[in-house]
Amino acid sequence: MSLDTFYNLVKQSSNIVFFGGAGVSTESGIPDFRSVDGLYHQKYDFPPETILSHTFFMQNTAEFYKFYRDKMICQNAKPNAAHLKLAELEKTGKLKAVITQNIDGLHQAAGSKNVLELHGSVLRNRCMRCKKFYDIDAIINSTDVPKCECGGIIKPEVVLYEEGLDNYILQQSVKFISEADMLIIGGTSLAVYPAAGLIDYYNGNKLVLINKTETPADKRADLVIHAPIGEVFSKIEI
Repeated sequence: MSLDTFYNLVKQSSNIVFFGGAGVSTESGIPDFRSVDGLYHQKYDFPPETILSHTFFMQNTAEFYKFYRDKMICQNAKPNAAHLKLAELEKTGKLKAVITQNIDGLHQAAGSKNVLELHGSVLRNRCMRCKKFYDIDAIINSTDVPKCECGGIIKPEVVLYEEGLDNYILQQSVKFISEADMLIIGGTSLAVYPAAGLIDYYNGNKLVLINKTETPADKRADLVIHAPIGEVFSKIEI
């Protein structure tokens, strides 16, 4: 019954915003952090949370890049049913924005145009000295610490722990969420702030939460679906 309700809500809505997390990309083979088989439950010399911090990047850059190349870049990942259906919904004009905590670029690969990346993207990198742009190949094809032709260190445009989110992206996210008639939250534990706090700006009565496990926002949602997000989205009729 809850699935039928969800599909009907999508049909009835004209200003949908999607807010997603790691669970959207796990069905594309990209590991998340907090599930049973996620990165936090694997063993490294340092916890992933430490490695992916600004301090660690600055003090142990070579070690950071060993982990980053191994675990944060998933070259062979392809968009799954959720990514593809969201892109279709955007083309119809129903979906106004995708707000994502993911850094994999799969929403754009699926065809989505208005994607607000809260935590940046592995596809964008810049020299810390001269600010020259480099694509992902500069990281993949380098060894040890990737360097710019000017000699500066190339840093991924991803938001590391201890770093702040981009103010413009945050403001745009708040704008789209506050204006939405339907907010779909998918594949996120809603445990990472300030991103998780964005849902407080939703003013409507069609808050749908799709996640495999319970989240702190389940009680606030108008509809909760505990199922794989790709499976749920694949059956949306457009």
